[in-house]
Amino acid sequence: MRTAGSRLGPVDRLESLRRLTEQEFDIIVVGGGVTGAGTALDAASRGLSVALLEARDLAIGTSSRSGKTFHGGLRYLEQLNFSLVRQAAHERNLMVDRLCPHLTRPTPFLFPLTRRVVERPYVGAGVLLYDLLGGARRTMPRHRHLTKTGALRELPALRPGRITGALQYYDAIFDDARHTMTVARTAARFGAQVATYLEVTGVLRAADRVIGVRASDHETGQEIDVRGRCVVSATGVWADHLQELAGKANVEVRPAKGVHIVVPRDRIRSQTGLIARTADSVLVIRPWGQFWLIGTTDTPWDHGRDDPAANSSDVDYLLEQVNSWLEPAISRDDIVGVYAGLRPLLKGDAESSAALSRDHAVLAGPDGMLTVVGGKYTTYRVMAEDAVDAAAKWLDRPPAPSCTQDTPLIGADGWAVLRNQVGRLSQESGMPPELIERLLGRYGSLIDDLFELIAGRPELAEPIGGAPPYLQVEAVYAASHEGARHLDDVLVRRTHIAMETPDRGLAAAAQVAALVGDVLGWDEQTRRDEVSRYAAQIDADLRAEAVPTDNPGHGN
Repeated sequence: MRTAGSRLGPVDRLESLRRLTEQEFDIIVVGGGVTGAGTALDAASRGLSVALLEARDLAIGTSSRSGKTFHGGLRYLEQLNFSLVRQAAHERNLMVDRLCPHLTRPTPFLFPLTRRVVERPYVGAGVLLYDLLGGARRTMPRHRHLTKTGALRELPALRPGRITGALQYYDAIFDDARHTMTVARTAARFGAQVATYLEVTGVLRAADRVIGVRASDHETGQEIDVRGRCVVSATGVWADHLQELAGKANVEVRPAKGVHIVVPRDRIRSQTGLIARTADSVLVIRPWGQFWLIGTTDTPWDHGRDDPAANSSDVDYLLEQVNSWLEPAISRDDIVGVYAGLRPLLKGDAESSAALSRDHAVLAGPDGMLTVVGGKYTTYRVMAEDAVDAAAKWLDRPPAPSCTQDTPLIGADGWAVLRNQVGRLSQESGMPPELIERLLGRYGSLIDDLFELIAGRPELAEPIGGAPPYLQVEAVYAASHEGARHLDDVLVRRTHIAMETPDRGLAAAAQVAALVGDVLGWDEQTRRDEVSRYAAQIDADLRAEAVPTDNPGHGN
C-alpha cells in the first residue's frame, strides 16, 4: 500500500485544520482512541468524508493503557458470554492474519491447575471451546494439556507446590498505542482529516438537530466550527461529558481503573505468559520485549478521568498476586514502570466493576449524534462498523458496506517479504539483525521511511541517550509522520521509554525534546518547558504510587 496522505506531521495538521473550517463532512468523529480512529477508518474506507478530532494525543487514554493483548476473553466463557468470545477471537485472528501482522505477536499463555481430577476436564473443556469459537486452527496453535513437569518446564518460576498441571493456549501481544496511531494514519491515507489537540467545547445545532461541533485548538488557542451531517462520540470514559455538551446524557459510564507493572525479563524464568484466577478478576503476566507486563487491577475510579494513577495499594496487590504463583519473589525494587488506565464500562447494578459488561453499545441522541461506548479493544473494528451503520440514516446517500476486515493497516503491506530479508536490510543499513527485526515489528514496511531519514542525517541511526533500544530517528519520525506534538507523546506512546526505563525516561527527555523540537519548530525555551512539564508529570505519578489510596487531587 502506498502511504501518501498518511503523514500526520505539522504541515499536515495545518492542512487538516484548514479543511475542517471549509468543508462539511459526512461524519465528525470525536475521540482519538482506537474506537474513534477505527470509526474514522471505517467511514473513510466506505467513501464518506470524515473529520477525526482528539482533545489531546492519539491513544492518550484507555487505548495506550491496556493489557496489550488481542484476545477473545477466556474468562468471559465463565460468564456464558459466548457471542463476545466468538466475536473477539475472530477479530484477534484478523489482526494476526491480515490487518496488522507486523504489530502482533502470537504468544502462549499458561493456565495453571491447582486441583486434581475435577479441574482439568472443566478448564480443558473451556479452553477447547475457546479454540473452537475462535476458529484458531490456522492463526493460533491449538491448546495443549501439560503435566506438572511439563508446566514447570515452560514456566520454571512457578511454585511447584501450588500446581498439579496446566493448560497452554495462545493469544496475541501487540503495541496498543502504536496500533491506534496506525489506524488513524490509515484513515488519513483514505482521506480522513485527523487533528489532535483539538478539544470539542460545544455542539452546533440547527433547530433540534446536531450539525457539528465547536473546538478549541490547544496549540494556538483558536476556536473553530466543524460542520457535518452526523457526529459520532467515541470518547470512552468521557462519553457522558460530550453528551452533556449536547444537552442530553443518555449513557452512564462507570470508569474502572486497571493497573499494570513492568519488570525486567530476567526476573521471571519463563518461556510463556501466565493467566490465573484471583478473588475478583484475573492475573495476567505477558511477555513484552525485554520485560514482563503484570496486571491487572479492576477497581472503580471516581476522580478526574484525564490522568489516572496507580497507588501503593494497587502495586502491593499485584506483587502479592504474582508472588503467590512465582518464585523467587518480585519486589518493588524490581519494578521498572507502572501505568494505569480506565475502562469505559457501562454503568449497571453489579457490585464490582469486574462484573460489568464488556459488550459495546451504539446509542442515538440527540438527533444527529451517536455515542459508541463500552466494548473491549479487540473488538474496536466491529464497534466502528456498527457506529457507521447507525449513522447512515443522517447521510444523504447510503454508505457502501464496510470493508475494513479486508483492509490492511499501513505498514502491513510487504512486511512478510521484508521479514524474510532481514539479512539484506542489516547489511545495507549497517544495523544488527535484531535491531532490524525490532524496527519491522514497530513500523512494518514503513521502515523505509526511517531509512530515508537516516540517509539524509546519518547521526539519527544512533541510540537515544538513556534509552538505548530506541534510535534517534524514531523520535524524529514520531513528530514528522506520526502526529506527536509534545514530549510525552513520544516518550509514553510513540515509544515506551517512559515505562521501560527505571527513571521513567527522564535521562532521555532533553535529547528527545531537541530531536522533536527540530521538526516542530520549538525554540530553546519551549524545549525546556516540555522537559520540565514531563518531569513534573513523572514526579506526580511517583508520588501517587507512594500513597496507599487514590489521591483525589491527581488527574483533576
